[in-house]
Amino acid sequence: MTTKFNRLLGTFLLAVITLSCSAQKAGKPNIIIIMADDLGYGDLSCYGSTMINTPNLDKMALEGIRFTDFHANGPVCSPTRAAILTGKYQQRVGIDGVVTAKHHRDKGLATSEKTFAEAIKGAGYVTGMFGKWHVGYKTEFNPINQGFDEYIGYVSGNVDYHSHIDQEGYEDWWEGDKIKNEKGYSTDLITKHSVDFIKRHKDEPFLLYIPHEAPHGPFQGRKSPAERYVGWKSGAKPVKKKSKEELNSLHKEMVEVMDEGIGEVMKTLKELNIDENTLVFFCSDNGASSRVGSNGGLRGYKSTLWEGGHRVAAMARYPGTIRPNQINDETILTMDLFPTIMDVVGAEILEDLDGISIKENLFQGQPLPERDLFWGYAGSKAMRQGDWKLIQPKNDAEPLLYNLNKDISENNNVASEHPDLVKTMLKKLEAWSENVYSTSNN
Repeated sequence: MTTKFNRLLGTFLLAVITLSCSAQKAGKPNIIIIMADDLGYGDLSCYGSTMINTPNLDKMALEGIRFTDFHANGPVCSPTRAAILTGKYQQRVGIDGVVTAKHHRDKGLATSEKTFAEAIKGAGYVTGMFGKWHVGYKTEFNPINQGFDEYIGYVSGNVDYHSHIDQEGYEDWWEGDKIKNEKGYSTDLITKHSVDFIKRHKDEPFLLYIPHEAPHGPFQGRKSPAERYVGWKSGAKPVKKKSKEELNSLHKEMVEVMDEGIGEVMKTLKELNIDENTLVFFCSDNGASSRVGSNGGLRGYKSTLWEGGHRVAAMARYPGTIRPNQINDETILTMDLFPTIMDVVGAEILEDLDGISIKENLFQGQPLPERDLFWGYAGSKAMRQGDWKLIQPKNDAEPLLYNLNKDISENNNVASEHPDLVKTMLKKLEAWSENVYSTSNN
């Protein structure tokens, strides 16, 4: 009798779980976007690193898609963040450079711009953000006023991982639009609040944006001392000058702690049985800096328009919808995520976006349409036309042309061999520049 009862109970429980999973897939999918800060193209083990262990991101890549030609819209923080939030070229929304704590405290992403958080709320989603904002210091630019129902994190470019003081010596840890500091290592706090958000909103469709601080400086591990205090100024004498070996060791720890936290997020999704109804996307905001990190053999680093400045690690995972263990070599920019999100949840895609939906590419493997793509920073400009990349250095220096299919490291400038192509691409670059700046909000 007991054996028969246990068999019937097992059958019943299996049926309940099956129905629950079916109900999940029938409902609106949850969306999680995770962004690392200054992570190089070669900083993850699934992208070739032998120095840093990232088992959770490696697993995400194995269970979904790993991108090889994914690009940040900008080679520095603020521009890429403006682009991902708005689905537009950052120049068009007036954030074409870093919004610094010292000189740009009145500058920010205009509230007239519609963010993906605002757009998805119209589809019935609750929205949360935990981590780095960096597109406006004043409270009028705060995430709470740009579509996020919940926000905990910092609004500057970076904070002390322990004291949460920004580059100019101000407290910079917010709950909503109010300063509310809390104890803890910033990477762990971002993870804690993200997991809590998922648990509280597991029974309704949610969008969760997790822009990590790691592995951006200041370079601090979990046991490092705080280095900044109220009134501290950029350039002040550090607690202790770090050697190159110490910097590399701290950088490794910072990436691995972030990976650990991402593992906690993925574990929570499975424990709550919402794993198969959640699309998770991961990328970096730009390449590794010249101080630490690896861009995996790519030329250049953060703040440059070489591939090392903007080609970044990225992956997408959606069990049961995205096939596992895929390598994707389509050329994609961070501004494409906004329209993709709207397409995935069945919401209206705004007509004025520069990005395009890559949903059918993610889910069905359909190739993306041919299109020209552009970058601009600090007077330099670049564009992609298929495998061709043109760089127009600042001060009207001679343009550089590379065939990335044959020369991914950009070592062989072939501009002199293709004068007509250079001329055509320069005209396109000039037209793009005139267009995006003519419609800028700032």
